[in-house]
Amino acid sequence: AKVFRHWRGRCAAGAAALTTMPRMVALNKFLAACWAGALAACAGGAVVAAPALEPCWLPGYGHQAICGRLSRALDPAAPQGRSIDIHYAVLPALARNKHPDPVFVFAGGPGQSAIDLAGSWSRLLVRLGNRRDIVLIDQRGTGRSAKLACPDIAPTAAMADTLAPAAQLKRIEACRVSLEALPHGDLRHYGTAVAVQDAEAVRLSLGAPLINLVGGSYGTRAALEYQRQFPKAVRRVVLDGVAPPDMALPAAFSLDSQAALEALFRACEADTRGCASRHPKLRQGWRELLAGLPRQVTVAHPLTGVAESVLLERETVLGLARAPLYAPALAAALPQALSEAASGRFEALFGLASALQGGARAGALAEGMHYAVICTEDVPRLRAGADAPGSEFGNVFAGRYERICANWPRGEVPAGFYEVVAAPVPTLVLSGGADPATPPRHGERVSRALGAKARHVVVREAGHGVMGLPCMRDVLYRFIAAQTEAEAQQVPADCAEALPRPGAYVPPGARVSATGGRP
Repeated sequence: AKVFRHWRGRCAAGAAALTTMPRMVALNKFLAACWAGALAACAGGAVVAAPALEPCWLPGYGHQAICGRLSRALDPAAPQGRSIDIHYAVLPALARNKHPDPVFVFAGGPGQSAIDLAGSWSRLLVRLGNRRDIVLIDQRGTGRSAKLACPDIAPTAAMADTLAPAAQLKRIEACRVSLEALPHGDLRHYGTAVAVQDAEAVRLSLGAPLINLVGGSYGTRAALEYQRQFPKAVRRVVLDGVAPPDMALPAAFSLDSQAALEALFRACEADTRGCASRHPKLRQGWRELLAGLPRQVTVAHPLTGVAESVLLERETVLGLARAPLYAPALAAALPQALSEAASGRFEALFGLASALQGGARAGALAEGMHYAVICTEDVPRLRAGADAPGSEFGNVFAGRYERICANWPRGEVPAGFYEVVAAPVPTLVLSGGADPATPPRHGERVSRALGAKARHVVVREAGHGVMGLPCMRDVLYRFIAAQTEAEAQQVPADCAEALPRPGAYVPPGARVSATGGRP
C-alpha cells in the first residue's frame, strides 16, 4: 500500500502539467506508463509493461482516437510462453473536465470487432462521450487482437458453393486446420473468462478506478463474466439482449427462432384487413415448403442477378427465414417473401436474408473465435440443456454446431463460470420482445439471478438490440450518468412501450382498399 501511494502521488503530480486538450495524447501516454509502473511495483513486476499508445483514426469515427495494445499471455497458465497483443481504442471524452469512469464496450457475435464498429458505438453513446471516455477492446481472436478469421466469402460467390451445409462444414474444417498452423493458433485459449481478464488489464493500464460496462448480445455474457470476476471494478452495467453463460446457444436458437416466427404468423393472422387478406395461407404454405425439401430450384443471385441452380435443404431455408427476424423492419417483408417462396419464387427470401449484411464487412464475425467460444462453452452442454427444440427448427442448428465442434479444440471453463451472481451495482437488462436470438425469457431469468439491483426492461415489438432505439439511448445515458445508485434505478424506461410492430410489407402497386387495408 505504501508503494502504491508513492506512485499515485507521482502520477497525480505529473498529470497536473498535462491537462490541456492539445496534450490529451501525451496525458494518456503518461498516465498509462505511470499507472503500469505502480501496478508492476505492487505486484512484484508481474504486470505487463506499459502499453503502446498513439493517435489513430478509426472507421466511421470522425475524431482522432487513441489506440493502444497490451501484450498478454496466450495461455494464462504459461505466462512465459506465447504472447498475443490485445488492441483497444479510446474515444476521448470531449469535455476537459471528464469523469474518471469510462464506458467499456463488449461487442457481440461472438466474433465481432469492437474497434471496427467504432462509428456505430460512438453514435450510440454520443451523449456519454461528452464526459466519459469510450473504450473499445478487440477481444482476443477478433479484429486486431490475434484474429481468428476464416477466408472471406465474396458477396458475389455462387450460392451453390456457399449455402450448401456440406460445403459450409468443409470450409470451416479447412479454416480450423489453417488457424491451428498460426503462431497464435492454440484455439483452446479464446474463451470468455480469459478475454475479460484481458479487459481488466486494459482497465488497469488506463488507471480507471471504476468502469461502466455496456454489452450487446454475446457481449452481455462477457459483461456478466467481468462482473463476476471483478465486481469491485464495476460502477454500472447495461446488458442488451442477454446471452447468459448457461445458455447453450445452438439449442436456444431453435426454440427462440420458432417463437419469433410463430409470433410473426399470429400478427399476420390478426391483421385481417392487411396481412391476413394478402396471405391467407401463410402458415400452411410455410409448412408445405418445408415438407417439400430438399428441392432443386433456380433463383437469381441477390447481388449479381444471375440465375443459379441451387439445392435448397431444410437447414438453408430455416436460416433464410430466421435472418430477417432480427430486425422487425425486415421481418415485415417476411410474409410476402414466404408466400412467394411457397409459390416457387425464392428471390425475395434470398434477398431479404442478405439485407442485414448490407455488403459491409465491419460487423463480420471472426469465425474461428466464434467457434472457439461456442465449442468450449455451449456445445458440451447441449444434451443437458433445458431448451426443447422448436417444432420446425428442430435440432438443425444444434446438429450443425456439433458437427463443427467435433474436431474443434476445447478449452477449460473455470469453476463458477455458468453461475450468474448477484449484481453488486445497478444493472439495466434490456430485451426485445420480437428477438429470435435473445428474447425476454433470458433477460427475465438473468434479472432474477442478479437480484435487487437489476432491472429488466422489455420493448415488446423490438428485435435483437434495444439500446439503439432513439428514446432508449436517452435511458442508457441517464442510467449511466446518474450520480447515485438510487437515481440510476429510478430512471424512467417506458418510452418505447408504445412502439408498434411494423405493418406487413405491401409490394408497390398493390391495390389499397376503401378501408385503408391492402387486400
